[in-house]
Order: sequence, then structure tokens, then C-alpha cells
Amino acid sequence: MTPRTSAAALGALLLAVTLTACGGTPDGGSSPTPDAPTPTSSASAEPAATPTPTADAAEPACDTIISPGTVDALSQQGWTFEEKEFLIGDVSLPDGLLCFWADYSVPSDHGQLYGWSTISPDDASRAQTALLSEGWTREDGTDGIYFTEDPQRAMGTDEDGYGMTYLFGDGWVKFADTRQGLILIDWAG
Repeated sequence: MTPRTSAAALGALLLAVTLTACGGTPDGGSSPTPDAPTPTSSASAEPAATPTPTADAAEPACDTIISPGTVDALSQQGWTFEEKEFLIGDVSLPDGLLCFWADYSVPSDHGQLYGWSTISPDDASRAQTALLSEGWTREDGTDGIYFTEDPQRAMGTDEDGYGMTYLFGDGWVKFADTRQGLILIDWAG
């Protein structure tokens, strides 16, 4: 696959997850903090898993990889999560998870994505190479290596202009729908 096709495929996959999970259409408006969902009809859907934070969880879960305050804020808005497989290009991360939080009781295009996984050095290298070839931007930081999608292709950005972002650390990787959203992921592994 060419880099442009790979990026398009990733974008289409994320769009499909968003549309399937929320029943709406993307409006390009994403926010690093939960906004109140905007109902678009009175139709109801079956809610996803009800988050129940667990103390000292041995395995990452959608309600433990993000801060308890974030879980509370999302839950108070009626948001729940759906767990998805965590993939970076063709690198599958079976020990990790990608969580899509939204209000599944109303059709909406509002939601938040958070992901976390352990990752081997070889898989991290393969994933980073794939992201670069697909046009993602690399930035070295004090806490790891950031890879951010091209803002011109982003469905939404944070106040600093960053859209979907991966943060690679020593043996782990985090993902959020904005770079600012990464600070809400506090799983230490």
C-alpha cells in the first residue's frame, strides 16, 4: 500500500469506528475535554459497557487507563466505552486496548479516543516507520516520542493544532484523539 493509501485507510477505519459507535457524521469538532453530547434525534441505542473504576487493576481497562477524574466526568455525562483492538498500521498490539468513549444512548458525533499498550522495541520501530511513511509528524519530547497526524487531515484538533497523537515511551505507547488528550492517560503498566 502506498503511504497516502495507508493514511486514507486509517482515516476510513477511524471514521467507521466513529460512525458505528455514535450513529452520526463527523463535524470535525473534537475537544480534549469531554463536551456535553449533542443529541440529533430521540432514538435510543443499547448502552455499551458501564464503566466501573477498579483500584489497583492488574490489567489495563478502558476505565483504568485514564484518570479516575476523567472516568467520573465522562460517566456523569452518561458516557460509556467500547473497547477496540489497538493497531498502529499493520502492528497489532494484543496486550493493549483502544477505548472509544461516547454517549451511546443518543446518535451523536461526539466522543473521545484513548489507547494504551505495551510494545516491543521491534514493534515500536515498525509502527514509527509506518507512521512516518504515512505523513505523521515526529517530535521528540522529554517524556517520549510523539507522532501526530497531519493537521490538514485531522477530524479534529486541540487548541495547539494537534490531532490524533501517539506517544511512544520505554516499552509502552499511548494514543489519544488529540495530543492534549494524552495527559488524561495515566496507566503506568
